[in-house]
Amino acid sequence: MAASLSPRSAQVIDLETVRQRQQAQKCLTRLAPELDGLEMVYQLDADPETYYGMPILAWGLREDGQVVGLIPWMETLTPCHHLDSHENGCFIGFRDPETEEIFSDPPEHKWHELTSAADYFDYEASADITLIQQIPDTLGTHALCIDSVSAPCQMKPVYGWNLYSDGSVDALLADEEKAAMTPILLGDNCLYSAHSRHPKLYFFQRHIANQILQEDPATLEALALIAVPSAP
Repeated sequence: MAASLSPRSAQVIDLETVRQRQQAQKCLTRLAPELDGLEMVYQLDADPETYYGMPILAWGLREDGQVVGLIPWMETLTPCHHLDSHENGCFIGFRDPETEEIFSDPPEHKWHELTSAADYFDYEASADITLIQQIPDTLGTHALCIDSVSAPCQMKPVYGWNLYSDGSVDALLADEEKAAMTPILLGDNCLYSAHSRHPKLYFFQRHIANQILQEDPATLEALALIAVPSAP
């Protein structure tokens, strides 16, 4: 007996469109600063018996409704669960230092906080990329700014983070020559989006940044392995 034919006609699937749609669902739509000291727990291949904790900067709500923990890591603000390199860091889970509990999923109260805020601040879609949110940096994050092979590197404190309508996030740095008041706060005219001036950036926690500024030999040696700009 001949097999019955499907009444549906064959369709051409545009894989690039599917990829773009899936990527758009992962875009961040809202941020919430972490103010209770929750940490990301990770592990290094060089020391598999030891777990390390890193403070979480913020939680992000994605277009698909998922909540992710965010940390300044290497070249960008990175979802914690994207850390999957045993050499540089492999994500294990989240930790509450007060109770020492380790858990795999973001806290439920952060989902409620983010979704409620996203519903309240319901921005209209626009063809132009626009700024939709700013949050302060509460961790003392520093950015190593590399402008070219010949120019000296600059270590600058991060004052905040911009979330744009395309889901991208960028650090806010200060042009010290334009700073009119101290301390520098969000909204000050001296602040600028980091990638608008610096093609290459690496982010470090405060204690690592201070070791770099103090020219600690071991830290500078490790830095040279990851942050040496390549010639054009």
